[in-house]
Amino acid sequence: MGPAGGAAAPPVAGSTPKERRAFVDRSHPCLSDCDLCGLCAAFHGQEPRDAFADYIDGRLEYLEVARRLRR
Repeated sequence: MGPAGGAAAPPVAGSTPKERRAFVDRSHPCLSDCDLCGLCAAFHGQEPRDAFADYIDGRLEYLEVARRLRR
């Protein structure tokens, strides 16, 4: 299972940057209501695509990036 019980993140070795970007977009959608959301705060002030850039670009797996963001 992936974020919030959804599909698991595509592994870097078996996916394209486009597929990984689509996964991040689906898993962490912008609600356009920053005062009520808090998602970017969870990513240390970054938008999800920026926070998961290492995953999207194929440098790290999704869970490696997610663990780093928890610190």
